[in-house]
Amino acid sequence: MKLSRVFAVALSLAAVQGHAADVYPSKPIRMVIPFPAGGPTDVSGRLFAEAMSAKLGQQVIVENKGGAGGTLGSAAVAVAAPDGYTILYNTSSLLLGSMLYKAVKFDPLKDFIPVARTAGTPLVVTVNPQVPARTLAEFIAEARKRPGQWNYASSGSGVIDHLGGALLTQRLEISMTHIPYKGTAPALVDLVGNSTQMMVTTLNTLLPFARDKKLVPLAIASLNRSPLLPDVPTVAEAANLPNFEMTAWTGLVVPAGTPPAIVAKLNAAVNASIAQKEFVDKLRATGAEVYGGSSEEYAAYLRSELARWKSVIQSSGVTPQ
Repeated sequence: MKLSRVFAVALSLAAVQGHAADVYPSKPIRMVIPFPAGGPTDVSGRLFAEAMSAKLGQQVIVENKGGAGGTLGSAAVAVAAPDGYTILYNTSSLLLGSMLYKAVKFDPLKDFIPVARTAGTPLVVTVNPQVPARTLAEFIAEARKRPGQWNYASSGSGVIDHLGGALLTQRLEISMTHIPYKGTAPALVDLVGNSTQMMVTTLNTLLPFARDKKLVPLAIASLNRSPLLPDVPTVAEAANLPNFEMTAWTGLVVPAGTPPAIVAKLNAAVNASIAQKEFVDKLRATGAEVYGGSSEEYAAYLRSELARWKSVIQSSGVTPQ
């Protein structure tokens, strides 16, 4: 192909893409949530879908596509047309799945373009009331007296509450045995029953158990205290671990190749949504925090999280399934 023709084709494609971005969106947008309906990710995702619909002038329709730890939905979006009409409301599963499942073929950094980090629910360190500790410092002291004798529960091997527990015990320099369950509910049943002693779980999951005094929250793994648990210190405060943070975070990504102007419009819709007090109040009522920011900031966050959890997975001995 002659050089002049190459330039002509390139200019033509640029013009088509530019026109598509100018009129975008001209039809409803499909937001894939890679988990079943009704869970915490679905709740916050639907709030964002509703708010973004108003900002974009087109309906953002939620499609739940659960399975394989969130990787089925992610994989479907990775191969979708890069036109802005299929977007992924992702969690850390986008990163963890690529490290934990051999069948996963997508690259979380190369096959998607980050739009924005949306929200996150802090993880909380909680114990059974029979544990002789009411502060994180007391818990650390007691755990060090019993190396390997106490257990921490999770909703399954390789999920965020398991890896969060693994990271926490590493940073606190305590030895505990991990007990994985098939879901959060059975893990909490045994924690309440004192079959296990500690769990790192999301704030919204913990709240009813804390209010009924069935579990004792020791510290919250956010940068600031939560208004829902104002008397519970952060892990950074309680254990002298500056900037220590663990959240079940969410964000928006689109398939690689999506035009920058479309990414910018979606990013603007996210940030305009979280600028509304009523919307933020709804999210915070679920225990979530709001983030927002630029596409570049979210890309940097994804890279840092991938490196952090890769290290935890390797040190905790989790093997890909």
